[in-house]
Amino acid sequence: MRDIQEVYNEILENKKGQKDIKREYRDALLSANEYEETVDKLKELREKKKQIENITQGRLGARWDELERLKAKSDELATMLTDIAMTELMAGKTIALKDEYDNNYEPVYKITFKKIT
Repeated sequence: MRDIQEVYNEILENKKGQKDIKREYRDALLSANEYEETVDKLKELREKKKQIENITQGRLGARWDELERLKAKSDELATMLTDIAMTELMAGKTIALKDEYDNNYEPVYKITFKKIT
C-alpha cells in the first residue's frame, strides 16, 4: 500500500497540472473571435431567464414559499439522518435503510482533509 503523504503529494501535483492546462484553455478561449460575443449573449439570456423565473415564482405565491420550506426541512432532516447514523456507527450498530420499494441502502463514508490554520 502506498504512503498517504506520497498519494497526497501526487494529488497536489495533478491539481497543479490541471490548473496550468485550464489557464491555457482560458487564454485560447479569449483569443477565439466569437467567444466574448457569445458570453455576452449568454449573460443576457440568463438575466431574462431569471426575470421569467421570478415572475413565475411570484405567481405561485404560497406554493413557492412551501417549496422553499420543504427544501429547508429536507436539508435539516438529511443532517439529522447523518448524525443518527454516526451515533449508531460509534455504538457499533449496523446501519441499513429501506425505501418504499424495499430497496436496501447502506451508508457511504467519506473522509476529507482541511488545512489547519
